[in-house]
Amino acid sequence: MGGCLSDTKGGQQAVGGVQQMPMAMSNEIASGPNDAVEFFFRSRGLHGLSTQLELSLSAANLLDRDIFSKSDPIAIVYQKKRDGTLDEFGRTEVIMNTLDPVWIEKIPIAYQFEIVQPLVFRVFDVDTKYHNLPAKMLRLDEQEFLGEASCVLSEIVTKQSRSLTLHLHKRNENGGMKRLGTLTIRAEETNASREAVEMILRCSHLANKDLFSKSDPFLRISRIVESGGAIPICKTEVVNNSLNPTWKPLRLTMQQFGSKDNPLVIECFDFNDSGKHELIGILQKSVADLEKIYEEKIGVKFHLPSSFLHGHEKILKGQLFVDGFSKKLIYSFLDYISSGFELNFMVAVDFTASNGNPWLPVSLHYIDPSGRLNAYQQAILEVGDVIQFYDSDKRFPAWGFGGRLSNGVVSHCFNLNGNATNCEVEGVGGIMSVYANTLNSVSLSGPTLFGQVINRAAQIASQSLSYNQNKYFVLLIVTDGVLTDLQETKDALVRASDLPLSILIVGVGSADFKAMEILDADKGLRLESSTGRIATRDIVQFVPMRELHGGQISVAQVLLEELPGQFLTYMQSRDIKPGFANEASTSI
Repeated sequence: MGGCLSDTKGGQQAVGGVQQMPMAMSNEIASGPNDAVEFFFRSRGLHGLSTQLELSLSAANLLDRDIFSKSDPIAIVYQKKRDGTLDEFGRTEVIMNTLDPVWIEKIPIAYQFEIVQPLVFRVFDVDTKYHNLPAKMLRLDEQEFLGEASCVLSEIVTKQSRSLTLHLHKRNENGGMKRLGTLTIRAEETNASREAVEMILRCSHLANKDLFSKSDPFLRISRIVESGGAIPICKTEVVNNSLNPTWKPLRLTMQQFGSKDNPLVIECFDFNDSGKHELIGILQKSVADLEKIYEEKIGVKFHLPSSFLHGHEKILKGQLFVDGFSKKLIYSFLDYISSGFELNFMVAVDFTASNGNPWLPVSLHYIDPSGRLNAYQQAILEVGDVIQFYDSDKRFPAWGFGGRLSNGVVSHCFNLNGNATNCEVEGVGGIMSVYANTLNSVSLSGPTLFGQVINRAAQIASQSLSYNQNKYFVLLIVTDGVLTDLQETKDALVRASDLPLSILIVGVGSADFKAMEILDADKGLRLESSTGRIATRDIVQFVPMRELHGGQISVAQVLLEELPGQFLTYMQSRDIKPGFANEASTSI
């Protein structure tokens, strides 16, 4: 399902990037004495004691740190705690080659009237070699510092425009330094509406901006706000080498567009690797206008504004068409979770010989008497600690693969608890316990095969559908090895893509994990089975633990980032609604 995209990765993905998370899935700041009360209300789908806001960030006249191009800025938002330390709670995307960025990624924050909420904003220039990393995985100490600013949240919301412009300055300096540029923060109250529209947009007869080929067009949609100016809310993907592009279905929530009559600015650009995207044309229409264009099967012409043409606006030959328009009800991850849906946790652990002798400290399976966790324990504990709260009985299937059992047989899916008929253990502590015990009873062997454990997890997910649609399964695979059954694993994943199942893979050690990156379809290429069948959705998230920078970023934070989106994609594709949802359709 197409969605709105943000500038998260380099190259053309800096325009396409990754799908934006629904609001309920984004990082939320927990910032005061009412945290427990707030969680109580939110978990039941009720409004708590705080007001949910979104911060939109833009900057101007940033310092240029790049030699052959302009800076590639990212903004980080921190809460300043009582002891003076900073707690990061949000990052924008990276925007390439600009000193005047307008970031699309919004930072959610709970405004609480009764407490002071000091905020610190820092802007960095991201080094070119990190452009393909997700924003959340960037190490800030490896990027160029461009400046910081600070304020109290109430300073923003008490402005008539709910907008505040601050001078960026060097760290720990109170006085502003104009040469470092300015940062503007706008706060908007979150619209709790679940209403959305889905559109298929197409253009014809676009102007060609390229010399040796055709334009590579994409659309950017911005919302005009009451206080003046426009806030970007959405971008399409790039369609290469086309003057008559059709983009993937694009979904806009009422939270993004405000109301059907709110004016939207739709700009068509020709994508350039340099970041200097060339304007092909611009027009202004509301969602209501776009619906009318769809119903009347007409096109609307772009124009070039007078600022481009020395005071004369030019009507262009290129037109925008709306080939599809439908109204949707969009439910958040918490809508489902608060109405009885569960995430059921499953674990599969690699017992192949490449892990090394478990009794030697160099082994990836070594159990340190001091209590220091090995990589397997760390991954299980961090992910399990998050997911266990969404599973009512806290009984988790736990398997091993690649190990030689006491009967001499090498198994690629065996129960860690030693029970031949029941694979479940009690709680995350139970997984940790049976994992350690299994190292005493199973010999490490090989090869590294995923197919059987994925099929076993898929079987459980499939069986649950016959009696309960409120369960979604999450399989964590922790492995050190080079995958030797890549095609069998692809086949298993393609079959599983139809089921309520996501698979998280943690790579430990120093092996070559290129095969794992193929399984994680983050680059937009869906998996294909040996029979030519394409996966219905991406269900894999892979992360090599060595890229987590010595604990600076948690395994769970990176692994679970895409999970709510995968959950929602499955529920939407099956038209499964939260328990409270009114089946009757509503109009926008």
